[in-house]
Amino acid sequence: MYKTVSAEEAVKVIKSNDRVYIQAAAAAPQQLINAMSARHEELRNVEICQLHTEGKAPYANPEFAESFHVNSFFIGKNVRHTLKAGNGSYTPVFLSEVPLLFKQNIIDLDVVLIHVSVPDQHGYCSLGVSVEATLAAIDNVTTVVAQVNKNMPRTHGAGIIHHTEIDYFVECDDEIPTMGMSVPTDIENKIGDYVASLIEDRSTLQMGIGSIPNAVLTRLTNHKDLGLHTEMFSDGVIDLILNDVINGNYKKINRGRALTTFLIGSKRLYDYVDDNPFVEMRASNYTNNTSYIKQNPKMVAINSAIEIDVTGQVCADSIGASMYSGVGGQMDFIRGASLSKGGKAIIALPSVTRKGISRIVPILKNGAGVVTTRAHVHYVVTEYGIANLYGKTIKERVKALVDIAHPDHREEIEKSYFEMMK
Repeated sequence: MYKTVSAEEAVKVIKSNDRVYIQAAAAAPQQLINAMSARHEELRNVEICQLHTEGKAPYANPEFAESFHVNSFFIGKNVRHTLKAGNGSYTPVFLSEVPLLFKQNIIDLDVVLIHVSVPDQHGYCSLGVSVEATLAAIDNVTTVVAQVNKNMPRTHGAGIIHHTEIDYFVECDDEIPTMGMSVPTDIENKIGDYVASLIEDRSTLQMGIGSIPNAVLTRLTNHKDLGLHTEMFSDGVIDLILNDVINGNYKKINRGRALTTFLIGSKRLYDYVDDNPFVEMRASNYTNNTSYIKQNPKMVAINSAIEIDVTGQVCADSIGASMYSGVGGQMDFIRGASLSKGGKAIIALPSVTRKGISRIVPILKNGAGVVTTRAHVHYVVTEYGIANLYGKTIKERVKALVDIAHPDHREEIEKSYFEMMK
């Protein structure tokens, strides 16, 4: 059906001055990445475009700066160092709009490196656990190089491509990168309690992965008829689906299906989504499209932040002027949930950092980026309660946010803000 080559042979198609897109998250094709990186002595000025990827990123080694430059649309841990080292850049963009960068030729691609399931009897491969902008990259690129893996789950939805769309095949049997479920702390469990209290039966959920989402999910076992329309999910939703808590019966978009653009978790998650029509994978310009999100009644978006000032400005992508992650899909879902009938947009975060520094502040750090504006924010939740800022004046917001800050910092936050305003 198709001819395979070695990873070393396949990546020879990459030339100096090319622009390469790498499939995201747990689908990052590690063998192709390693083979490309091994060519650092012969390649020059290759731009690597990517969202967050799991696994190693040897091309991001600052010693290879003449060979590779990393252009991150969302900054992962494995390439974060490139921004300070000078061999990396960050392109601020909503996750919903990353595919448009390729579709509209704002960013012209030469090669895309993908990771797919083995073709079925009809010759179709699945993009498996990550679709995001990969479909748009495939449709707007010169050469497609695929790592074909019998361990890649065959997921349903839009991430299906015929083998004739692929130029080079590299067979492998690598395990898909996994991520264990973190155990929530007492503080995160308190936040989970407050967030869960805001979620009504027949709501549709968007949440990421991590301790706070896990804490929320464990508190939804007695809810009824929830839906899932998110950009990513992990193991925490499986038991809720199996117990008919999440069934999607009252969604308006992809009713009766759990909608996402990528996922990462344990082998249990990958086995669960394999050939499971309940889980529908779509491109991020579909899952994160505000006009679609808002059609789900009682849409609940649960996101986090690095810090938030007392007027409601949410910084979620940088620590001061130092870029840390990215805009991602927070605003896509905050806005979609806000416009949904009965919807709720929630920012949930511990009141202090691990070092005891308040995350509710009088003013954001110098150079900090605003991902969610004060006009967009609705609910803010810490372990000390819920602040509903929507329709509130600045003075009312200051009081509401000070009330859910850590008690050790409340007086200083309020004092500093009003002295600053003088």
